[in-house]
Amino acid sequence: MRRTPRTRRDRPAVERPQVVAHRGSSHEKAEHTLAAYVKALDEGAEALECDVRLTADGHLVCVHDRNLRRTAATPGIVSTMNLAELDELDFASWKNPWGDLDEDAPDQDPDAGKVLTLRKLLETVADYDRHVELAVETKHPTRYGGLVERRLVEVLGDFGWDRAGSPARVMSFSRTAVTRARRLAPELDVVMLVDKAHHWPVLRPVVGDDWIIGPGVKELRDHPGLGRHLVKEGREIHVWTVNTADDLDLCLDLGVTAVISDRPAYMLELLGS
Repeated sequence: MRRTPRTRRDRPAVERPQVVAHRGSSHEKAEHTLAAYVKALDEGAEALECDVRLTADGHLVCVHDRNLRRTAATPGIVSTMNLAELDELDFASWKNPWGDLDEDAPDQDPDAGKVLTLRKLLETVADYDRHVELAVETKHPTRYGGLVERRLVEVLGDFGWDRAGSPARVMSFSRTAVTRARRLAPELDVVMLVDKAHHWPVLRPVVGDDWIIGPGVKELRDHPGLGRHLVKEGREIHVWTVNTADDLDLCLDLGVTAVISDRPAYMLELLGS
């Protein structure tokens, strides 16, 4: 039997969407590094998006892929490694492999290219001199299952961000994960990510009435009916990954409330902010 849903949230009327930095300012800096997030903050991003995975010793780290071939040049699997092992790796050089040969490049803080823990990212946001929000995506499937959301809510709780008024929201492509996050922290905003337009008719009857919906911009473009249905149903919409003027125009036409972009500075420029 389907649980009684919370009252559907009113779809907020916004002058323009919130600009969310996708894995930091990842067009310019190596994704999920502290350097990428600091740059996004310096550029004026209003929220930061990150993916989290659980290490073998129970730490949440900001890493997208299951393995580290792409971002750390090793076949290691995040879930089988301890934080100390990950901390020995370079997560930044892949973005600019010839950087060491550029004599004019500014000196880089080595720590800014190390693996980033979620706790460190939260500390960075908490210490920043303006309000910044967080969109935290849990990656599934994973060997740790529901432990990921439990650890996430615990870490958010350490900052007092597991309740109403939190700057954080939890996202996933897994409905089970989103349901779990909402059960563990009933007052947190949650986002059901949608990567295929044809999944929405299946998801629609089983997602919470107050959940935010997060479709990909490509699906909105290729399947215009998806956006029309979401707007008609009064759903709040957060869209990924919005990197071009045409992408942004589509989102503005739909009245979405957040755009998640690798290029937050460019989005802010287009929006006149």
